[in-house]
Amino acid sequence: MTTLTEHDRLWIRRYDPRPDAAARMVCLPHAGGSATFYRPVSAALPESVDVLAVQYPGRQDRRNEPCATSVGELADHVTSVLLPWTDRPLFFFGHSMGATLGFEVARRLERDHGVVLGALFASARRAPSCPRDETVHLRDDDGLVEEMRQLSGTDSAILDDEELIRMALPAIRADYRAAETYVYEPGPNLRCPIVSLVGDADPKVTVDEARAWSRHTDTSSEFHVFEGGHFYLTAHQKQVIALLAGKAVQA
Repeated sequence: MTTLTEHDRLWIRRYDPRPDAAARMVCLPHAGGSATFYRPVSAALPESVDVLAVQYPGRQDRRNEPCATSVGELADHVTSVLLPWTDRPLFFFGHSMGATLGFEVARRLERDHGVVLGALFASARRAPSCPRDETVHLRDDDGLVEEMRQLSGTDSAILDDEELIRMALPAIRADYRAAETYVYEPGPNLRCPIVSLVGDADPKVTVDEARAWSRHTDTSSEFHVFEGGHFYLTAHQKQVIALLAGKAVQA
């Protein structure tokens, strides 16, 4: 049984603990997101898959902690807290910024610890080798809120609650800064399969940019296009869950 320190408990959330599961699915949130975004995923995956949802600092019960300043900083922390969980096959599902973070954590696990994932699921994010010049993090508060409203990934009740959204904005801005200032450093490809998923009307990533994830693995890759925008997975939860389960159950 994996024993967590208090520090590790801040980072890892298990909503449906499955200590006897054969494999583990690590879920990494989008910019401005939190571990609770993956509670439905945790409930829906089969008993053979233990779900670990990562909680970044600066939000919800961690709101008084300083936010990470870069994807690299986050990757270093997440790599460290995941090491006790590497006794069974690990799979990563990262949405948007979480996909880039998953890629960087996977690199660190392979390079520094000899741990190869069962698969990296990269959702709604362009491949690391497809940079864009983005400056959402430089907008004023109203501009940030408008960006979130256009992406349709945040409950409108939260966006319309002035006090609540103002509390969340520092973490949202920090995440956008980390995601938008990320610079891919060329290096060895991953040794695990990469499965990329994208909505066909996503304003943050084109189909070709998502397909380019295949460049970053020396083994197999898959590519799945769904109808919808940046948060296509909300409308296609059953299909996405089936895809995740199909890979993890084979571990």
